[in-house]
Amino acid sequence: MARKQYFVLILTFAAFVLLMSVAPAAEEPALSYIIQGHDRATAEAAVLAVGGEITHQLNVIRAVGARMTPAQAKALRLRSDIERVFENRRIVHVAGGSVHIPTDYPSRVDADLLHAQGITGAGVTVAVIDTGSRGWVGLYFDSQNHYRRLASYNAIFDIQVPWGLFDGNGHGTHVTSVILNSRTDDDGLFLGIAPDVDLVEVKAFDQEGKGTYADVIRGIEWIIDHQSTYGIRVLNLSFSAPPQSFYWDDPLNQAVMAAWQAGIFVVTSAGNGGPDPMTIGVPANVPYVLTVGAMSDSYTPGDDGDDILTSFSATGPTVEGFVKPELVAPGGHMVGVVRKWQKLRKDHPQHGINRLYFRISGTSQSAAVATGVAALVLQEHPHLSPDDLKCRLMLTSDPAVDPGTELLAYSLFQQGSGLINAADAIDSTENGCVNGGLDVDKDLDGTEHYAGPARMDEDGNFFIEGAGYPWNGFYSVNGIPWIDAGSWTDGIPWIDGIPWIDGIPWIDGRSFVEGEPYPPGGTPWTDGIPWIDGIPWIDEPITWDEGSTQLSINEWVEQE
Repeated sequence: MARKQYFVLILTFAAFVLLMSVAPAAEEPALSYIIQGHDRATAEAAVLAVGGEITHQLNVIRAVGARMTPAQAKALRLRSDIERVFENRRIVHVAGGSVHIPTDYPSRVDADLLHAQGITGAGVTVAVIDTGSRGWVGLYFDSQNHYRRLASYNAIFDIQVPWGLFDGNGHGTHVTSVILNSRTDDDGLFLGIAPDVDLVEVKAFDQEGKGTYADVIRGIEWIIDHQSTYGIRVLNLSFSAPPQSFYWDDPLNQAVMAAWQAGIFVVTSAGNGGPDPMTIGVPANVPYVLTVGAMSDSYTPGDDGDDILTSFSATGPTVEGFVKPELVAPGGHMVGVVRKWQKLRKDHPQHGINRLYFRISGTSQSAAVATGVAALVLQEHPHLSPDDLKCRLMLTSDPAVDPGTELLAYSLFQQGSGLINAADAIDSTENGCVNGGLDVDKDLDGTEHYAGPARMDEDGNFFIEGAGYPWNGFYSVNGIPWIDAGSWTDGIPWIDGIPWIDGIPWIDGRSFVEGEPYPPGGTPWTDGIPWIDGIPWIDEPITWDEGSTQLSINEWVEQE
C-alpha cells in the first residue's frame, strides 16, 4: 500500500512539472508610476498606448499617474516624447512603524511638486556645521537606500571620523532632518526638503550648543579644503552671535566670505533675536550670503491666508545698511528628528511627537528649508554660481502684501523679498541680479568694503535709498496675519516694475542687495545721520580673542 501511494505521488509531481513547463509565465505585477511628457496629454496617450491604466491627472507637472508593469514602464522610457518615468514610491516604515505625522513645510515652499518630478537634490552635496547628528536611516540613507553621508569632521578636536558625529544636543540632528530626511509619511510625501542630497557633517558645537569662533572657522576651512573631494555646493550655518564689529572685521565672517569666494553657496539663519530692528547676528550680516528669516503657517498648513511672520525672526537692516534677511522660509513648529535622550528634548519634553519626532521653532529651521531648496535648484542647474543661485531664489520669492493697497504687509527689513518658492526658482533663468557693486576678493584682501542702501531719517524711520520705502521699526508681537494684509501668493512680484510708495519702480531703483564702497565717495556713507552712534562696539572696536569668543546655536523660542 505504501509503495502504491509513493508511486502516485511521483506521478502527481511529474504532472505538475510538465504543467508548469508548458503553462504561460505569470504576468508581471502592475506598479505605480509618474510619467512626464512634453504635456499632460502626451503622457496620457503614451501610457494608454502601452496598455497602462491612468490613475492621476497631474497637469501641474505635465504628467499622469499610472499603473503599469515594469516592462511597460521600460518601453515608455525609450520614447522620445516622454521626459521622465518615476516609480511612485512610498517609504513609510520608520523605526519600526509608519510616520503618521507629516511635515508640511515641503509643500509650503512647493518642494513636493519638484519631488514628483524626480528633483530631490540627487548629486548635490550639502555641508552642515552644527552639533553633529544622531545616526538614523532617514538622515544617512537617501530615498533609494544609498548611504549618503560622505564625511564627518569634528572641528572641536580637529579629526575626521569614520563613524559619524555624536550629537548630545539634538539641534544638528533636527536641522539636518529638515534639509534631507528621506523618509515619507503615510501619503508617500517626503519629510525633508531635499531627500536625496549627499551629506558632509561638521561638529563645532558641544552638547550645550556652545562653540568658539576658532572651532567654527576651522570647520569652514576644512569644508573649503575638501570642497572638490566631496563636491560640496551648499553650506548651512544655523547659528548666531551678536555682531562685535563691522561685517568685514569679524573673523568668522571672513571665513564665510572665503567659502562664498570658493564657490560654495552659504545659507545662514537670521537669528532668533527679533522682532526689533537691527537684530541680525553673525554670520547673517555678511552681505554676500543668503540670510533667512522665519514665517509660520499658524498651525493651519492648508490655509495660506493666516500665515504670519514669526515674532522672533531677527530683523534688519545691518549696521552697514544692508537689507537682511533676503527672504523667509517656514520656521514655526517645525517637525524634525530629535531623540529622547538629546538635550533639547529633555529640556522641552512637551514638544515631542513620538519617540523620534520633535517640534522646534526658529530661524535655524528656516535656514535649513532654504538650504534644501538651494540643493534642489542646483540639481537642475549645476552650473549656477552662488550669486546667480541667490538671484533666482530672491527673484522668485513671494512677498506678503496688502491686496487693497499693493503695499508690503511686512517691511523689506522683516521679510526681504518674501517666501522662498522651490518650483518657481527651478524655472527661473535670471542671473546677475544680486550682490551688484560687491567684490568679495577686494573685501577679503581689505582694499574695499561696502555699505548697503538702508538709511535712517531724522524721525528714526529706516528706508531704502532710491526706493523711498519707509519703515518706523514698529512690529506687532502677535504678527500681522497675511489674511488681513495679503497672502504670500496674492502678492505682487517685487521685481515686476509695479511702483512703490513714491512711484519709483523697484527694478528701476537700486536693488537692496547691492552695495557701494565704504565709505562711498570718500565721505561717511551716513552723511551725518547718527543712526549708528551710541553702539559701543562701533565707537570702541573690540580686540578679537578667537579662542574664547563664544558662538551658540540660535536660542530656544516658543512655538509659533
